[in-house]
Amino acid sequence: MSKSQVVEIEGRNLSLTNLDKVLYPATGFTKGEVIDYYARIAPVLVPHLAGRPLTLKRYPEGVDKEYFFEKNATKHRPDWVKTAPIWSEGNRRNVNYILANDLATVVWVANLAGIELHPSLSLAKKIDSPTVIAFDLDPGPPADILQCCQVGLWLREIFDHFGLQSFPKTSGSKGLQVYVPLNRPTSYQITKPFAHALARLLEADHKELVVSDMKKELRKGKVFVDWSQNDEHKTTISVYSLRAREHPTVSTPVRWEEVERALKKKDATLLVFEAGQVLKRVEEMGDLYAPVLALQQRLPKLPGLEEAPPEAVKAGLDIAQAEPPRSTAKKRKTAASPKTHTRKTRKI
Repeated sequence: MSKSQVVEIEGRNLSLTNLDKVLYPATGFTKGEVIDYYARIAPVLVPHLAGRPLTLKRYPEGVDKEYFFEKNATKHRPDWVKTAPIWSEGNRRNVNYILANDLATVVWVANLAGIELHPSLSLAKKIDSPTVIAFDLDPGPPADILQCCQVGLWLREIFDHFGLQSFPKTSGSKGLQVYVPLNRPTSYQITKPFAHALARLLEADHKELVVSDMKKELRKGKVFVDWSQNDEHKTTISVYSLRAREHPTVSTPVRWEEVERALKKKDATLLVFEAGQVLKRVEEMGDLYAPVLALQQRLPKLPGLEEAPPEAVKAGLDIAQAEPPRSTAKKRKTAASPKTHTRKTRKI
């Protein structure tokens, strides 16, 4: 790619600058290549960003240099970039978040060196109603993603019993994330205590590996089940987002079978994917996270979750599980093979 160029994207002219600037020094991955990745992955990425307040993590001088978070959309933006005003209690004013609703906006964001994309778990029009419940499994060294795999599989077992489908993805950094799509009216007052309760239950059952408290001194060699992401004021790394690591790794949707295989083989590298690999996976598998956008599921009602000790939470789960488990085998097969969601990627 040249140092700069003007491109037309969906009828909109956009000036792309400093395309030869290296943003990943260890690999020589340039800003132009970042833009090219986001342009090509956009057909599957945009549906997961559309309508959601987006926080950018920008690295204008590269991933090894200073970065900053940008919530409020820059004033110097094209008039076609959509924003959503969201009230901020901390700032006592509206923050105008970017809505990355289309390819042109995604490319514009990439041109800002917005390497990491952190959307809300909610749509802007219903900011207090999450569409998913998310579990961020974060390993404390020397634990790594393999220990996260084990914890993720324990989480899957719980949701399987309720007939609820769950979907894993790599964080693109050190850990694993598990999403349970809801896509029906709910609130963080429901999802956050539920996530906290399951984190404490896993900790009680697996003290040797799981911790639910975010204090770093407690996390050495264990997996922190970060339930706190289920909050209106927080964001989580988007599926298909690049990460600002030494290599251009990506938060990548995976099949549960891949999680099981990595754990069985004790090979963490099986769950590390860089930009080119992710583009190839999408061509071959489609969007493994497509069901997260549409699948409607309801969390079981477990009163008093936030205050109850793990023993009471376990008792509540046992009561809720009194009904025979609903089979998820057929659903899982459908979710694992979403070829109908495949779209061609393209260069600009």
